[in-house]
Amino acid sequence: MSILVVEDNRETRRKIVADLKQNGFKDAVFEAVDGLDGFQKASQNAPDVILCDIEMPRMDGLKFLTAIRSRTETEHIPVLLLTSNTSRDIRLKGLTTGAHDFIHIPYDPQELVARAKLHLNAKRREEELRKRNKELELLSHKDALTGAFNRRYLCHILNVELGRAARTDGMVSVLMLDIDHFKEINDRFGHQAGDLALKKVTAEATACLRDYDLFFRYGGEEFVVMLPDTSKREALKVAHRLCQKVRAIAFSHISP
Repeated sequence: MSILVVEDNRETRRKIVADLKQNGFKDAVFEAVDGLDGFQKASQNAPDVILCDIEMPRMDGLKFLTAIRSRTETEHIPVLLLTSNTSRDIRLKGLTTGAHDFIHIPYDPQELVARAKLHLNAKRREEELRKRNKELELLSHKDALTGAFNRRYLCHILNVELGRAARTDGMVSVLMLDIDHFKEINDRFGHQAGDLALKKVTAEATACLRDYDLFFRYGGEEFVVMLPDTSKREALKVAHRLCQKVRAIAFSHISP
């Protein structure tokens, strides 16, 4: 976990850095000499928490806050404003601009460290929650059996890709796949074998696609492959490659 200290007063900045390093942040504290320097460093390597003075040259703390909140990669970073100004207006401006907390200068070292740890822990919990939400969102787009994207997501992303291709005068190709004689697999070997065949086809097919190609289970034994930025000629090559890959699948441990 890293902390960026943005403070133009050298003595104050060094003292804050020293207090943090003496209380569990030995190799995790970085410095910026003003708001512009802080914004550049935060944009290059986003810290987990920022301590920022309000009154600074080139870019003050409030402008720094506005800049940080305008970028996707830094918008969620907790920013604690450092100030010797106790006026209500300053605090209101800071909060409405996106500050998470205030630390009064001169500060109590133990309070400084406690507040930094508090917001670090809060950010960690928020990140875990966002990660779980993304995982849940992704699961809602996936077929439970095969792990391929589902038909509902196909309907959504197809409109997105067709719209993008129309705007950019680009191309998108779509393949429809169907497993031949799939009913015979279920009838002869049972539905568990049929499920295994669906999983295996999905695994083998996705393994020979590009990272940005999308593989969907359309329903039953039918699948769809979406190929962005792919011409008809290139799509035919992909189709032949998929057919060869699927034909080569062996189920040696399944017996009638």
